[in-house]
Amino acid sequence: MFADRNVPLTPVSALGEFGLIDRLTEGFPLSSAVEVGIGDDAAVMDILPGEKEVISTDLLLEGIHFDLTYVPLQHLGYKAIAVNVSDIVAMNAEPVAVTVSIGMSSRFTVEALEALYEGIRMACERYEVSLIGGDTSSSKQGLIISVTAIGRVKEKDMILRSGGQPKELVCVTGDLGSAYAGLLILEREKVTYAKNPEWQPDLQSYDYVVGRQLKPEARLGLMRKFQDMGIRPSSMMDVSDGLASEIHHLCRKSGCGATLFASKLPLDEQTGKVASEFQISPITFALNGGEDYELIFTLPLDQFDKLAELPEVSVIGHLTSDPHVIQIILESGQAVDIEAQGWEHFPKTEEA
Repeated sequence: MFADRNVPLTPVSALGEFGLIDRLTEGFPLSSAVEVGIGDDAAVMDILPGEKEVISTDLLLEGIHFDLTYVPLQHLGYKAIAVNVSDIVAMNAEPVAVTVSIGMSSRFTVEALEALYEGIRMACERYEVSLIGGDTSSSKQGLIISVTAIGRVKEKDMILRSGGQPKELVCVTGDLGSAYAGLLILEREKVTYAKNPEWQPDLQSYDYVVGRQLKPEARLGLMRKFQDMGIRPSSMMDVSDGLASEIHHLCRKSGCGATLFASKLPLDEQTGKVASEFQISPITFALNGGEDYELIFTLPLDQFDKLAELPEVSVIGHLTSDPHVIQIILESGQAVDIEAQGWEHFPKTEEA
């Protein structure tokens, strides 16, 4: 976990709960919207008239959402903040503050938790949000991280999943499937390492996809660019569970169907390389991979020309009037129903 294993490490019991909180959160800045941060019974934020407070919570569990065999704690801390900020951005809101609660087993030292919070601090600085509170607890096993993100948006500017209309364009930012490609590479290297602990992985040729898995970024800068350019999506959400799941969510809320085109899905070259190595279609990566944290949104046709100035945005299809038909047109011309196969924590089981 650390380069120098001879440095003495500090058990959490040496500081106690409140001493640990003080040490981990020292130096975190407060934004202008935060009146009271860590140290009171609750944080206080000043929200102006006509503005809405937007709140999102995410839970990360060791062994379910991350594997510390190959996930550095700094990266984990950064990712925990970024994925929550992404939810706020998907509402067209500005992130303001976060709370972070952790449960950790006795195997985690103070230095390990400092590494985690260093990543949290870096993400807070990157997205200009304040860490305003949280909680710490012991855990019987592993590491648990719960993050709540708080944002604000003018009521007239808020974008929901329910605003899409038939014939509107379906667009995505960035590229899709790369985070899943990175996960496959890391899992493959983990298996190799388990067989030969002396072996050193060489991930240089997979740097992009591995980076997309370990350190995703919320699309805050692009949303600000949308606002500057007068681009107003009619509906929007982030791609956390895979494009297939998200287009179903968006269509269900908007009461529409959709037609997507496989040839229009944005795929990075490294993603294609990994797909080939694992003998999986890159379209499968894009549809069902998840954890890309790009934005999927719908756009009225009269705003199409504005997209010419945004090479990081791809038009991948359009909404239709039949909410029962959500399909993708393959390069062969065949139309295939899109099934939501993204991650589910509690998948439905067939009744006996």
